[in-house]
Amino acid sequence: MTFSPPRLYLGELNATPLGDFRLAASDLGLVAVEWADRQPELDAYLKKIKRVPEPNQRRAAPYAKELKEYLAGKRTAFTIPIDWTFFTPFQREALQAVFRIPYGETRAYIDIAREINRPNAYRAVGAANAMNPMPIVIPCHRVLGADGKLHGYGGGDGLPTKKWLLKMEGAVIA
Repeated sequence: MTFSPPRLYLGELNATPLGDFRLAASDLGLVAVEWADRQPELDAYLKKIKRVPEPNQRRAAPYAKELKEYLAGKRTAFTIPIDWTFFTPFQREALQAVFRIPYGETRAYIDIAREINRPNAYRAVGAANAMNPMPIVIPCHRVLGADGKLHGYGGGDGLPTKKWLLKMEGAVIA
């Protein structure tokens, strides 16, 4: 019996308050979320994980539905499955901790490092966060610098997008 990797499906979510998105999902769960105008970055990520997606809006629909509800302020937690198999063990551990940050709350990189029992790995947590292929769903926008301020955000329009997401959630930022 030969092993065949999970298939990958590509769908979209358009006309949200933050623009249009492309979503990639496997049979195991969500794999990537990217702004439509950053298609080359999505293509590069999918190439890196050695997967060629097939267009399939029906398979992407549950993911698009929850993301749409969240961006409309009607959802505070994602219940869709996430495919964690494409991460290194450390990335998985760090990003699962980020995924657990409650709606409307924030953490610093050092808080995440402490939560995963690696208190000196806050820079590595930052690096894992920076490569997060599922922004918004894995809420890297909820991670702030040690000074409690906004630092870096690769999605959408950068920091204004991060600020918009946190404001929508009612998070308090310095």
